[in-house]
Amino acid sequence: MDVEMELSRIIINETSDQQIIVLKERNGERSFPIVIGIVEIFAIDRRLKGIKPSRPMTHDLLGGVIESLGAKIEKIVIHDLRNHIFYAKIYLSMNGRTIEIDSRPSDAIALGTASNTPIFVAEHVLEETCQ
Repeated sequence: MDVEMELSRIIINETSDQQIIVLKERNGERSFPIVIGIVEIFAIDRRLKGIKPSRPMTHDLLGGVIESLGAKIEKIVIHDLRNHIFYAKIYLSMNGRTIEIDSRPSDAIALGTASNTPIFVAEHVLEETCQ
C-alpha cells in the first residue's frame, strides 16, 4: 500500500553538497528525511516560491517536454529503499495509458512541485525509515 505524503520542510545548507527534504505523512504523524543534492534543493525551493528563471532549468525543460507531448504527471511514488538509496517512479498519463518512469526522488519531487503532484511512499519504505 502506498501512503500519501507531503513535503513538510526543506533544509538548505549552503556549506554542504548534501541537502535535506522532509516528507510527512499527509494523514498521520510519520515523517522522514531524504538527503538530496544542492541543484535539486534549489530547484524545489525556487518552484515552491514561484520563482521563474529567465531560461528553463533542467526540471523546467523536462516539465515542458511532458506538457508538449500531451502527458500529465499523475503521481510520484517512492517505492523502494536499498542500501540507503531511495527509488522512485514518476507516473505519467498520456493518451489513456499510464507510463512509469524510473527517477531519483529528488528529481521527481523537483519536477512535480510546480504542479502540486501528489507524492506517495510505499508502506514498507515508511516502516523502514520511521523506526
